[in-house]
Amino acid sequence: MPDTPSFVQPDLTKLEAAAKIVYGSLVPSPQYCWPLLAQRAGCAVWVKHENHLPTGAFKVRGGLVYMSRLKARAPNIAGVVTSTRGNHGQSIAFAARRHGLKATIIVPNGNGVEKNAAMKALGADLIVHGRDYQEAREYSAQLATDRGLPLVGPFEQDLVEGVATYALELFRAQPDLATAYVPIGMGSGICGMIAARDALNVKTRIVGIVSDQAPAYALSFEAGRVCPTESAKTMADGIACRSPSADAVGIINRGADRIIQVSDAAIEDAMAHIFTDTHNVAEGAGAAALAGLLADTARPSSGKSAVILSGGNIDRTEYARVLNTG
Repeated sequence: MPDTPSFVQPDLTKLEAAAKIVYGSLVPSPQYCWPLLAQRAGCAVWVKHENHLPTGAFKVRGGLVYMSRLKARAPNIAGVVTSTRGNHGQSIAFAARRHGLKATIIVPNGNGVEKNAAMKALGADLIVHGRDYQEAREYSAQLATDRGLPLVGPFEQDLVEGVATYALELFRAQPDLATAYVPIGMGSGICGMIAARDALNVKTRIVGIVSDQAPAYALSFEAGRVCPTESAKTMADGIACRSPSADAVGIINRGADRIIQVSDAAIEDAMAHIFTDTHNVAEGAGAAALAGLLADTARPSSGKSAVILSGGNIDRTEYARVLNTG
């Protein structure tokens, strides 16, 4: 088991303080129980629609909290540097612009064209570097040092506290959920859910979902320690992690019930199911939770389950391919 993480698990007071910041810019996202999806899964399924937020993903909640607190600590700061495959970057660009800051964002080669365009439209200075997210992340750290700017990592205290507000909304709307399925990218989403569940003292089992082509967090969960991988070649770029956060691994290993690996084919099928059953757009990471629920042989046939739909950002041509084949 990893050592006690430097991350301090937030309590309800801290999460409520983060929510106050978030709701200065956003309204709560809805959660719906879709009948067709329930028929497909064989159980009541509540979808938490983080895809309805301005950037299409729950990451924006964390970005708003991070930037608000950064600006309070350092009112003369000019900007920040970060790396992303898209949703985190849009979050930082969205929040930075609201606070008059410049976001420099590093993306790897081959990143989604439309995600890149969205970040630029939000005012980001976009730099393409590296063969994958990990290489972009390493370059962003060097660039932040060279420019003397704060580096916004993928797993920060303020980010997690902001992201956790989605789970406060979900648990308060549906406090008797049996199981919740959450995609794992770098871990803020599932760690935020663990924090909210524990702060509200509900009993929901939390199940993380990863791609079997990017299984670093699943391997880390099984081993009880950080287990990086050599590659993370999944079409679900929002969960394409090969070097987990030690803080996140420590929290997940203590607070999650299990982690399920799903294939890219199963993710693509889930993307198509979400469109057919709810007429919502989900990118790969956004549909991973549903893919996990459908693959889970231990899912209950009675009681309520929830899936987190975070990530509605996918290039049109790629989405058309998935709908035509999934």
